[in-house]
Amino acid sequence: MRFNVSVVGHSGVGKTSLVEAMLFRAGQLKRLGSVMQKNTASDHTQLEQEHQMSIFTSVLPFNWHESQVTLLDTPGFSDFVGEIRGALRSADNTLVVVSAVSGVEVGTERVWKTADEFGMPRIIAVNKMDRDRADFFEVLAGLESSISGPVVATHLPIGKEKDFSGVIDLLARKAYVNNQIVDIPEGHEERVQQYRAKLIERIVETDEELIERYLADEEVTLQELNRALLVAFKTGQIDPVVPVSATTLVGVEALLDLLVTIEREPTERPPFVAVDGQTRPPTRDAPFSARVFRSSTDPFLGKVAYVRVWSGTIKPGQPIYNSSRGVTVTPAHLYVLNGKDLQEVPELTAGMIGALTKITEVKTGETLCDPANVIDYGPLHLPDPTVSAALHPKTRQDEDKLTTQMNRLLDDDPTLKFGRNPETGEMVLSGLGDMHLNLAIEELALLGVNVTTSKPKIAYRETVKAVAKSQGKYKKQTGGHGQYGDCWLRIEPSSENFEFASEIVGGVIPSKYVPSVQKGVEESLSKGALSGYPVQNIKVVVYDGSYHEVDSSDIAFKMAAGLAFREAMSRAHPTLLEPILQLNVYIPESSMGDVLSDLQGKRAQILGMDTDGSLTVVRALVPEVELQEYSAQLRSITGGRGAYSLKFNSHQEVPQHLQAKIIQARQSEQHA
Repeated sequence: MRFNVSVVGHSGVGKTSLVEAMLFRAGQLKRLGSVMQKNTASDHTQLEQEHQMSIFTSVLPFNWHESQVTLLDTPGFSDFVGEIRGALRSADNTLVVVSAVSGVEVGTERVWKTADEFGMPRIIAVNKMDRDRADFFEVLAGLESSISGPVVATHLPIGKEKDFSGVIDLLARKAYVNNQIVDIPEGHEERVQQYRAKLIERIVETDEELIERYLADEEVTLQELNRALLVAFKTGQIDPVVPVSATTLVGVEALLDLLVTIEREPTERPPFVAVDGQTRPPTRDAPFSARVFRSSTDPFLGKVAYVRVWSGTIKPGQPIYNSSRGVTVTPAHLYVLNGKDLQEVPELTAGMIGALTKITEVKTGETLCDPANVIDYGPLHLPDPTVSAALHPKTRQDEDKLTTQMNRLLDDDPTLKFGRNPETGEMVLSGLGDMHLNLAIEELALLGVNVTTSKPKIAYRETVKAVAKSQGKYKKQTGGHGQYGDCWLRIEPSSENFEFASEIVGGVIPSKYVPSVQKGVEESLSKGALSGYPVQNIKVVVYDGSYHEVDSSDIAFKMAAGLAFREAMSRAHPTLLEPILQLNVYIPESSMGDVLSDLQGKRAQILGMDTDGSLTVVRALVPEVELQEYSAQLRSITGGRGAYSLKFNSHQEVPQHLQAKIIQARQSEQHA
């Protein structure tokens, strides 16, 4: 049997340590590694070892009781949601790791919601049971009250904190102690009876025949309960909870036994539905289809695409179609993954997680399929970036290499965005948090590109608040034909971004020159009269002027229009506009007061509040300049339990008391 399991949870709950413990207990590893010692099978990249945290999804297979298990160890930090969603989507089951000390955290709630979205059966491992203040029953109560799923304990702890020495299988009435299955120790029978009754009730509720017999006080056998538990888990009607300690290995064997007993095989999951409604049966004889859940660039192998094969079979040298971008690619070699190691295989079949090499036209999230049976599973639906930084290459050599190496990072991480801001001229990198950006910049350095960073410039705009008129006359005589253009413009506020109209009568300006007047105005919009920012929400009317039979020309009227526009705008009470973003903040209710207070200090306009599961959602309009450091600020306010999204809303007038400071800074910048 084969089981693919994504391992998810809040940052710092010990996911990587638990994966290490499972590999060690299964005999896949000869010694137990440690995140602190930088020698785990999961965190094998230079960045992960330096930061002592998971940044990328690691794929780690092992065998347990004649079953093949493949774990996808994911990052816990919310900045790396692309890795998390890719792994969750590629697995058939999910192991949610929760700290026995901290309990349910915002990261738990996020991954739970994503697992719900993907219809993923899940087991909850309550880790760190050996730590001070660890409390399995308090965490279990927290899960029951704050998580939407049907959580129920299938195992109980023996001992607490440093005395945590084993776990009890409630259905089998057996205990795992010192890697042996023994009778339940004395003193636990009453609690076992209590929680076993809860478990049995939850199981029989999922089966009409069993519930009738149970209510009639008829015997329900252990075999029948196990069979019903198996069905209930795979259909999402029960989410088992197991206590473990990754560092002492207590409970790990019980977790492994449960995993290979009840989890879903690849052939048991519903067929994956494509964007056009097509499906593929998850069998090896169906047409080939797969999705790239992450990609990387290896110095020796080149581009490596990590794929989950949804259907069919692929062999080396077999042409396959990238339906996401409409190109055919041919992988030179196929591999199965084991942490940092790749093992070449003759084929990849439905249900397998592997890697393709020597292909360039592939990015994370894309669909690969049989060219004769095209299917597209659609994008991963990742959140938009929330944090940005302007990049400044240190040397000319860094500048020359920046775009090339950044495109390499963008291919591997679709949650990063990079490009030149046409209004400010800056090269701006955007991501899902400060940590996300910092690590991308570190990756750039490893690729030989060194940059410094700064806050991105705010793309202010200018407009007018009054009506004004002005004449623009361009007259030049240099011998022979001269240049002559004369026009009067009226400018006024507008709800449109830009309007132009002509009220010329009597031919004072020939109609053939009116388009030149408009062009002169449009070119002037790029630099307002107040501080040189682009102009918007303005109407310009040409209503009078004069011309010369010989000297007038298109260029002369264009120049005259520019002169008139700048003069009229300076008289029309020009003012600054700033970008306003719609902010949605996802926080626990306990943080709402502090978050609202902070937003009031940011000139926020509160639109309302909603709920999303156990979280409160605060919706507000906030000036972009006030949110440039919001990622770190929200983390501080909420203790890391907050999240947010941003979307452009509009430009609004900057308060008068702030305009002078912005204009002065702009003038200093232009002078420099």
